[in-house]
Amino acid sequence: MSDYPTELRYTNEHEWVLAAGDRWRIGITSFATKTLGDLVFIELPAVGRVVEMGEAIGTIESVKAVSEIFSPISGKITAVNEAASEDPETVGETPYGDGWLIEIEPSKRGELDELLTAEAYAKHVTEA
Repeated sequence: MSDYPTELRYTNEHEWVLAAGDRWRIGITSFATKTLGDLVFIELPAVGRVVEMGEAIGTIESVKAVSEIFSPISGKITAVNEAASEDPETVGETPYGDGWLIEIEPSKRGELDELLTAEAYAKHVTEA
């Protein structure tokens, strides 16, 4: 379970949320990065965009496939990680650190309770 930090919440689609303060950070999990392989392109949403939980907000392209990124919570996008867009391998190397993707100002904080804990996410990926 050490691959999945316990302070984060997770989606079945392999995104994570760090719920701290007024701006929550979002990225993709180490499971997703390992599954995708070498990342070559990331398209992130515009700052200021308002999104709903489960809405597609971008794409990640690897040498194997193109995958959509889904917003794990509803809110307004307040920042995007331009460094990750410019160097997608950062996401693969440090998905929970410098490889974060967006920050969002949540509009429905209760949605966090609908997401998976680290333990539940670890079980989800082992059953997949």
